[in-house]
Amino acid sequence: MKILKTMPAADSFYMPAEFDRHSGCILIWPHRRDSWQNGGYAARRAFVRLCTLISDSEKVTVCARAQDYDEARRELPDNVRIVEMSSDDSWARDVAPTFVTNGKELRGIDWGFNAWGGLYNGLYFPWDQDNKLARKLCDIMDVDCYDLRHFILEGGSIHTDGEGTVITTEECLLSPGRNPELSRIQIEKMLSDTIGAKKVIWLPRGIYNDETDGHIDNICAFTSPTNVVLAWTDDENDPQYEISKECLDVLCASTDAKGRSITVHKLLQPSPVYVTEEDCRGLDCMDGEPTRVPGDRLAASYVNFYISNSTVIVPQFGDKNDAAAIETLSALFPTRKVVGLIAEDALLSRDILIGGGNIHCITQQIPDIIK
Repeated sequence: MKILKTMPAADSFYMPAEFDRHSGCILIWPHRRDSWQNGGYAARRAFVRLCTLISDSEKVTVCARAQDYDEARRELPDNVRIVEMSSDDSWARDVAPTFVTNGKELRGIDWGFNAWGGLYNGLYFPWDQDNKLARKLCDIMDVDCYDLRHFILEGGSIHTDGEGTVITTEECLLSPGRNPELSRIQIEKMLSDTIGAKKVIWLPRGIYNDETDGHIDNICAFTSPTNVVLAWTDDENDPQYEISKECLDVLCASTDAKGRSITVHKLLQPSPVYVTEEDCRGLDCMDGEPTRVPGDRLAASYVNFYISNSTVIVPQFGDKNDAAAIETLSALFPTRKVVGLIAEDALLSRDILIGGGNIHCITQQIPDIIK
């Protein structure tokens, strides 16, 4: 593996869309006791189900700490690869490499990671093991790695159509906890130089109370060129309404990198999901302080789905809008089966959500390349 100091776009590399074909997917076995309730065992059941669904059509790699390796190997399907690797938490979307390609070769980008805000408003400290994980994975995969550690960026903060259009949120990429020395124009230039952005669409904010400072992957996602889904509520008294309406107005007034209008498909939000006292009893404190308080609203969204080669796996919350989300996405992904993350009637998505994110946040796709 080579550590590259050039920029991907200058080498004719770009980030493909998630709906393009994958060769694999990366996850990290959950272990952090102040993120994952009851020692992570409920979340692990959700991870196992998710890995099983994804591994039907693409190779799944799970990173596990040395002390967790035997359990991960016992619980996960035989066709899932386990790699022993240290980590601070389990958000593969944000700490695994962002993969870029020129159509013949695959390379990884090693962004800087500071736990969603560093000393300004980061969620935990230290984060050094997470910050090393992308480069380690490139080494294991034998792909060259771009050294972009000087630029703070999480994979969940960007979505691309693979044709030059990137969507993100001002709330996240312009946060003082990321790259405060850079202007909006300079950040756009960085996205152009690294993932091939020809046009950046800036949505104002993400899901209400999203502790990642409004990651795009929780509120809006491409399903194909010119088509996006947007988290929505019809309840004008819900604080999410104003946020989603702002995003809708921006999207309807925007064109993509090729000058085409964007079609917005609304995904109605589930009813608000709140932290319970039982949830909190299952979580350790961090530095003597609780990480969740009863009554806190969690950032529940159906947009936080994962697109595998054969399946689209969608959060489910036991809500009246669960089925509607499946129906809407089924129409947008006619060549894939759209399924909810449920096993034996257990709402596995909630066990992930308590940790702070959902299905998309714990996965990172590896694009397929033309041989």
